[in-house]
Amino acid sequence: MSSAQRPPGVVHQDYIARIRYSNALPPPPNPPKLLDIPGTGLAGGQYTSAGYASKLAREQPLNIEADAELGMPIDMIGIPGIFNGDERAIFPRPGAQLHPADKALLKPLSALGKANATGSGVSFLRRTEYTASQGPQHFASNTSKDMMRLRNDPKRRKPNTVDKEDPVNIIRNIVKGFDIAHPSDAYKGDDSTTNIRGAPVTDADAKAWTAPTHPTNPSLRLLDTYPVLPDHEALCTAVAYMVLKFQSNPLSADSYDPRLDTAILRPLENPRSTEIHQRRLADWAASDKSKPEPTPEYDYEYFVPAEAAAVRNIKRKFDVGDAENEDPELYTEDLPEGGRGFRYDRLRTYETYNQHGHPSDHYNDSVALALHDPEMEVGGEEGRRLGVKAAYYYPIIQRTALRPKRKGRQAAAVLGPEEDWVDVLNLRVRNYGEEELERLFERRAELDPSLRVEGEGAAA
Repeated sequence: MSSAQRPPGVVHQDYIARIRYSNALPPPPNPPKLLDIPGTGLAGGQYTSAGYASKLAREQPLNIEADAELGMPIDMIGIPGIFNGDERAIFPRPGAQLHPADKALLKPLSALGKANATGSGVSFLRRTEYTASQGPQHFASNTSKDMMRLRNDPKRRKPNTVDKEDPVNIIRNIVKGFDIAHPSDAYKGDDSTTNIRGAPVTDADAKAWTAPTHPTNPSLRLLDTYPVLPDHEALCTAVAYMVLKFQSNPLSADSYDPRLDTAILRPLENPRSTEIHQRRLADWAASDKSKPEPTPEYDYEYFVPAEAAAVRNIKRKFDVGDAENEDPELYTEDLPEGGRGFRYDRLRTYETYNQHGHPSDHYNDSVALALHDPEMEVGGEEGRRLGVKAAYYYPIIQRTALRPKRKGRQAAAVLGPEEDWVDVLNLRVRNYGEEELERLFERRAELDPSLRVEGEGAAA
């Protein structure tokens, strides 16, 4: 007998396993309803057919009493313009995000009642469907006691649906931070155009203020805290500062040159740049003003001290804590017009190629912070200007990026003929005059209204 032949009595058969899955349904929450069914006998097996129950359900009328508003009362009183034909108040504002619970209301009619198949792309997978979509309820009827128990269950309580991107909600959370820091100054009244009540302070918020913890590294320990305060006395007549970033090192040195600490940027009047700015400003005024107001872009001349040894004396002249800052011997050069001063040599011309911020908005861009602790200051009590321990902030109205300006027609159009260029600046340091002080106090009062009376008295 050949080995390829099957032995007698061997029959190939597939293994079929019959498995039954239990699906225990909860008891009906309502008592059964007795229907008057005509007794036609058991002929034809109509009671056991699949369509008998569906036919019986269609024949039974629905015992539902619907009110005029169909269970959804809508009060239109108080909506502005709704009775005058203006329906803008009932439409969502542009850019508003729809709540997840309301997305199901926007489904088209064709998508209602159609669930997504779990394995629609696979032929051998089928979605298991059960007649019960929820877990079993362990009560026999929907009584008021059972409904109250479910309503008070914290696990079934609905989450907070406040829009986090709402401007009023953002302001409330900002005010909450001040309420935590100064509970006695917290505003408790109704919202108005001048005061907005802060968000409720939770126990976790109060604990985080008294015992702060790092969000990602709980092992870190807090060493010290500083209150954030303004330093108006350190502001110039522009009552703000600018941050300028150079495309490359101005002195092209391998190491840091200390002359960069006391360099001078001199803005230049450029008719061509002024014309471009006026055209941009007119286009912005004619638009919807959704974009920020354009700011003028200047060209600058860069001057550095002629000698690196003069940097220390220049810093001493500007140091209000130095008792000898008025000494004329700090100057290093004899000026042609008489007296002594500091000499600055012209390095090159720079142009603006990127700019952010606007001079009219002091806190729109960023601020600078300086930590100050009088106990750690060297030099004793004399000459100390800041006597309060704090993190002092200074407004930065503009950030500008500069690059060297190419020589040629554009440089000649800005600077004029080469023989008219300024090659040397002579610097002398003095205090503010009366007109400069008056202008300084006015600008500080615009920045902080609490200084208005003090500024007027000092200017007088």
